[in-house]
Amino acid sequence: MPITNLNNTHLTIAQVETAKISLSALETALQDITINLSAEDRQKYGSINEQNKLFVNKIYDFNKNQPNLSATEVDWAEFEKDFTSRQNYEALIARLDSLVTRLKNAKILHDYDNYQAALTDYAYTAYKAGTSSPGYEVKQNELKQFFGKTSKTEGIPPASQP
Repeated sequence: MPITNLNNTHLTIAQVETAKISLSALETALQDITINLSAEDRQKYGSINEQNKLFVNKIYDFNKNQPNLSATEVDWAEFEKDFTSRQNYEALIARLDSLVTRLKNAKILHDYDNYQAALTDYAYTAYKAGTSSPGYEVKQNELKQFFGKTSKTEGIPPASQP
């Protein structure tokens, strides 16, 4: 028998509304700095790799500690603003990625629970259809479309496909 009800924690309507309002506030707060790049722009500008981040960090350190060695052609005030913004964005992205991962994990458990309950209901439907109980044969025929034919247990998919 499969394990079910892996996640019995559910958001209340108030929590969902608070989360939506908070996300809207976050979107509004970040509206001025979020840019919609085209696929070509993302490819062209890309993201600097770890080695290049270390290079940028070293240049930043040299500018802070030995500014007399820095190129006068560089707008160092803008360089520092870009540097600080990049750090701030990375920190926000890390937190958002962590939140997204945790939300996906919770959703996976709810998906699994729904799928197991649906399989249980389908098995019950098949049983009742076999007893000629009214309505169950129609229900079973409607549900059969979701399952491929198998040689051992016709109509029941493997549990690993939620």
